[in-house]
Amino acid sequence: MSAAALLRDVFGFDAFRPGQQEIVEAVVDGHNTLAIMPTGGGKSLCFQLPALVRDGVTVVISPLIALMRDQVRGLREAGVEAGALTSGNTPEETDAVWAALEAGTLKLLYMAPERLAAGGTMQMLRRAGVGLIAVDEAHCVSQWGHDFRPDYLRIGELRQMLNVPLAAFTATADAETRAEIVQKLFDGQPPTTFLHGFDRPNIHLAFAVKDGPRAQILNFAGTRKGQSGIVYCGTRAKTETLSKALSDAGHLSCHYHGGMQAEDRRIVERRFQQEDGLIVCATVAFGMGIDKPDIRWVAHADLPKSIESYYQEIGRAGRDGAPAETLTLFGPDDIRYRRQQIDEGLAPPERRAADHGRLNALLGLAEALRCRRQNLLDYFGEASGPCGNCDLCDKPAEIFDGTTAVRMALSAALRTEEWFGAGHLIDILRGDLTDKVKQRGHDSLPTFGVGNDYDKRQWQAIFRQMMGHDLMRPDPDRHGALRMTDHARPILRGEATIELRRDTIRAAKGTGPKVRMLVSEEDAPLLSALKAKRRYLAEQANVPAYIIFNDRSLIEMAERKPNTLDQMAGIGGVGAKKLESYGRAFLEVIAGAVDDVHPMRRKLAGRDEGVIYDRLLEVQAALSRGPHGADKPMSCSASMLAKVAQMRSADADQLARVMGEKYAERFGDAFLEVLEAG
Repeated sequence: MSAAALLRDVFGFDAFRPGQQEIVEAVVDGHNTLAIMPTGGGKSLCFQLPALVRDGVTVVISPLIALMRDQVRGLREAGVEAGALTSGNTPEETDAVWAALEAGTLKLLYMAPERLAAGGTMQMLRRAGVGLIAVDEAHCVSQWGHDFRPDYLRIGELRQMLNVPLAAFTATADAETRAEIVQKLFDGQPPTTFLHGFDRPNIHLAFAVKDGPRAQILNFAGTRKGQSGIVYCGTRAKTETLSKALSDAGHLSCHYHGGMQAEDRRIVERRFQQEDGLIVCATVAFGMGIDKPDIRWVAHADLPKSIESYYQEIGRAGRDGAPAETLTLFGPDDIRYRRQQIDEGLAPPERRAADHGRLNALLGLAEALRCRRQNLLDYFGEASGPCGNCDLCDKPAEIFDGTTAVRMALSAALRTEEWFGAGHLIDILRGDLTDKVKQRGHDSLPTFGVGNDYDKRQWQAIFRQMMGHDLMRPDPDRHGALRMTDHARPILRGEATIELRRDTIRAAKGTGPKVRMLVSEEDAPLLSALKAKRRYLAEQANVPAYIIFNDRSLIEMAERKPNTLDQMAGIGGVGAKKLESYGRAFLEVIAGAVDDVHPMRRKLAGRDEGVIYDRLLEVQAALSRGPHGADKPMSCSASMLAKVAQMRSADADQLARVMGEKYAERFGDAFLEVLEAG
């Protein structure tokens, strides 16, 4: 039967959605295919329909059990023989799938990528007569992406072993991730690629600066009472407290997060699919597998972690094509938290720099001057006119020429050689004579005090907008110090101007609740880097992180910034054994390259004997060729110097016994002077 006939008779559609037909034809014809389509754009049909046209069984690799079960249920109700092998199966369900495979009647077999690691799975698929592999959520193969699943890396091997076409689908993939998909799934051979519009014109986009965020969410939900919605939260605790607040306000509400029992999560998923008007307050663990078409709104109580995450999460609204609404709240603490997540990750510096760039892109969307949809689509490489369906099209932002303020900020960064974060730069601009400003002589800079027209929180809003325009990025190698991008240089040189939003700067005025931080804003990126090193060492040793160093030790390191082993030994919780095992690794995080130190000297670090050892070394160097510089070169071993350094009291005879007559004759008197001086 033809694809068009199956579309009508099995799936009940008279026509393809825009873009579907050419993808279906490419997959039916056996081309390796990569399709990037918007969430809700009908991806599933693009592999389900070819599976019915082609011979053999189609294996569908999908990361979510809930999604697989939904799709299998829908296909069976449409009369298609489909099954899933998941950890959520009953024994009877699994037996039925095996029986259908043996009989050759199964057309679609869904499985999680983790099953590819199970013994015998590859050989089972070889025997099953697989004719096509379909990969849903293909961006999960990106090792540094926001949804990486290690077992996706096995799919390329499966494709080569079975020697069948592969069709990969995703809703969010920037150019970098697309290249990674081609490399990992298609062995670097470019597939037939379809990049379909990312626009979801039925979804209204809106952002707001946090100002009583709980009340903002309650107000947003209150004007949409009885409609199904999702509130995404940054923490598990917030899902529970916000769900209770919504329930207390008369909404039908529940919470969902990864810390819940599997059965409790399934109950929430089932309720959300079946009940009208239910609100789920959830972490991002919820939603990838939810195919509910009539979600009318999505709110973010906290800023998402990237622009890709934002797009994917709002894309769960309005899949039926009817109007849907979104609201995303953001504030300085969100941004600090997201920066911290990046800095504490184990990605290499260049990847962390790229992640800071992605977060900048999301800030650019949050602080957009004009139509949000234009900004969002521009990020994904699409051009569009004003959408008429976002908050900035509804009510234009108040904009002013911010060139002078931005140039001041860039100048302050340049004159301090781009070694500081926003907090210190703001102190310079406002003329605040802090200890740090005085110690570094930054009160003598031409930029000192030039920006006191704005208070500290307003300057923070300006820096946030500058990062949204990608004028500055935190440098992972400089522990979060802000460095200018190429976009900033024309503004600094007076060759370009820039507009800023006055409304969000004005909204930043005032004190507001102060979030307690473990260290100062300036030291926070270094603390994150130290935590990342601790996490790496803990994973290597397979021990809890606190076994390496507790938080208190890392906080002291971030504040005192030791740059020698002796200084490191003065940090609380750094004993001799830990100094020996980890001292150098943490010093490298704080100070970069660390001078090599002999193991004998390392054992004396932080003790008076270490200082004496160094002095003995200096004296020895001066006398290595004798007092007149004409004798045969001579030097003591490191262990001998360490023994001398640890002598409590000594005379010439004791020294001779430890060193030997020959060495005592050359160095004895000078060494005794060092020991007596203590």
